[in-house]
Amino acid sequence: MEIDLKRDLPTYEQQRDFYEKLRLRISDFLSTKSGKKSKLAPYLLFAPDLFHLLIKAMLDNRIDIKSKTLIGSGILYFISPIDLLPEGLIGPGGFIDDIIVATFIINMLLNKFSPEIIEKHWVGDMKLLDALKKISETSNTLLGKIPARSLLSRFIKKSTKNA
Repeated sequence: MEIDLKRDLPTYEQQRDFYEKLRLRISDFLSTKSGKKSKLAPYLLFAPDLFHLLIKAMLDNRIDIKSKTLIGSGILYFISPIDLLPEGLIGPGGFIDDIIVATFIINMLLNKFSPEIIEKHWVGDMKLLDALKKISETSNTLLGKIPARSLLSRFIKKSTKNA
């Protein structure tokens, strides 16, 4: 299978539609009985906001190509139907691994660039740094619940050593 890397990014309307559909899907899940009982509920609505931030950061000309490669990897992880916790099989709870990967990438960007550059692209209800802190504080607990956690943990450790 060949991937066309020269293809244009989706239009602003298509990106907005994806963001709104993702947010609506997660909100609908959270309004169900099982969604209300989910311990992951406070984190799931970060998924569309983190995805939006990655897309906007990809278009920011102040961010270098090497960092955009990392950002692109995060975007691909979000949209790929094959990941550690596939949303198609387990529903919105499958976004937890996407949230963890996006948080890792955004933390890497914050270590390299001024927070103002990254925060400019944040559309979440909570301040970006507060949201990342909340996710980071519980990521070890969340990683412990992921069946393939050792694989993800190794990826995160290896990536932080190479950064």
